[in-house]
Parts: sequence; structure tokens; C-alpha cells
Amino acid sequence: MEIFLDTANIDDISEILKWGIIKGVTTNQKIFLKEKGCNFEQQAKKILKIVEPLPVSLEGPNNLDELLDSAHEYNKWGKNVVIKVPMLPDGDGLKAVKILSSEGIKTNVTAMMNLNQAFLAVMAGATYASLFFNRIRDSGDDPVQITKQVKEAIDEGGYKTKIIVGSIRSPDDVAEIITTNAHVVTIPYKILKQMPYHKSTVSTLEEFDKAWEEFKQAEKHK
Repeated sequence: MEIFLDTANIDDISEILKWGIIKGVTTNQKIFLKEKGCNFEQQAKKILKIVEPLPVSLEGPNNLDELLDSAHEYNKWGKNVVIKVPMLPDGDGLKAVKILSSEGIKTNVTAMMNLNQAFLAVMAGATYASLFFNRIRDSGDDPVQITKQVKEAIDEGGYKTKIIVGSIRSPDDVAEIITTNAHVVTIPYKILKQMPYHKSTVSTLEEFDKAWEEFKQAEKHK
């Protein structure tokens, strides 16, 4: 399983890159809104350059024609661009995936809640299929079961599409997702920063530090 960072903040990305754990970045309109009026094109290009060659998912309008126009424009910004395509209820998202895939443009079908939607994205040729973990749970379904179903369908069919699981609200969500064997989990900066911490680890290290200090004081010198 790979870890993607779910953010559009340059400082966050620069910090987490130093951890050596992320394999890509995902963004959306709400994430860019947090950047307090930044210029979308300028910010996107900075992100693409910082993480190159790792993939960066960028999202545009939900209208088919505007979506395709924006996809073609974004694709000029870097070789690591992935176009986010919403699972539109009228099937236009699938049309977009088919068109973009035929042009060699990578796609990430997003806002999916069940096996049927994910299967359609796979069949249309999506590079990635994004399941919204907690929004699935909010709708009354079991996100772990659905993620496992999608992964099994992809594995048994020999398809190349990778599952991205997002909509993460706590480190416990990540632990659940790890058990599904999904291809990618995309984690917000705030959540990822919490993951190295465990109170028992901290207390254990404090014991070791204390023991080391006592050892140094009692150490025999030649």
C-alpha cells in the first residue's frame, strides 16, 4: 500500500517529503480553498514541481466540456498530472475518463461510494478509483467491506486501476484501511502528523533516556 498526502499546502508537502513515505499528492476544491485565495495554476505548478515525478491529482469543473478543457490545460503543467474526474450521475464522468485515457492522460475517478461505481470507473480505463471512506460510512454502508470488494474485483479481473481510499478523519481510519489491502490511502497532513505518536512509545523512550543517563553516571572510565 502506498501513502499519498491529501493537501495543497506547499509547506506541508515539503515537510512530509522529508519523511520519505509519500508516493503522491491528492487535491480538490475544498483543499485549495484552505490556501486562502492562492492562484490555482501557480500553486498547482509549484506542487507538481516539488513532488516530481510523483503523481498529483488536480480537479476541475464538473461539466463535461469544461472538465475536458481544464484537463487538457492541466496536463500541460507537468508530466505527473493526474486529472480528477467525478463520478457524475449521468455517466458524463465515464465519458471523460474514456476520452482522456485514449489520449494517454491519467485519471482519478473521485467521490465514489460503492462497488458499482468503482467497477464502472475501472471498465472506463481509470488510472485511479477513489473511494470516500467516511462518506461511505456516513451513508450507512461499511467502507471496509466495500473497499475489500473493489480490491477483489480488480485483482480477479487483472485490471490496472489502483484504488485510492480517502475521506480520512482519524488515524484509526487509516488502520482500518490498511486491513483492506487497498493500493493507496491518501491522508490529510493533520492526520498523518498524529500517526507517529503513541503514549506508550513516549513513556518507553522516557524510561530508556532515564536509564541511559543513570548508566552514563555509573559508567566506569578507563
